[in-house]
Amino acid sequence: MPRADFYLIDKPRFREEPLLLVCELAKKAFAANLPTLILARDMTQAEELDDLLWSFDPDEYLPHQIAGADEDEDEAPILIATPEIDAPNRPLLINLRDDAPQGSFDRVLEVVPADESARDPLRERWKHYQSLGFTLKKFDM
Repeated sequence: MPRADFYLIDKPRFREEPLLLVCELAKKAFAANLPTLILARDMTQAEELDDLLWSFDPDEYLPHQIAGADEDEDEAPILIATPEIDAPNRPLLINLRDDAPQGSFDRVLEVVPADESARDPLRERWKHYQSLGFTLKKFDM
């Protein structure tokens, strides 16, 4: 059964830099050997994530790339896709967009902003996944 995990930003370091949480989630997925697709809002966010994935953990390299930049992107364990790139889904999606992802996948991770006023789209997605019969979990980060 597909699963949707919601990660609520709470700790100061994630409040200051929400994309750090995305890096931590991608690191866990890579350690678990799960091919991951990160659905970025736009190219600016994709490039920011690309830079952060290089630098956030000085002890570990996370192989990743932005979709559409290279022919061997299928081999990258972590792929970052902008809305204009139609990258094939992977078993694990990290969704940073306002809309729920379409298509087939085993698990989706949603990052919930610390700002209460920005949480409405996520409440809608929670209901959406619930209506599709997903197993839902919530984590305070």
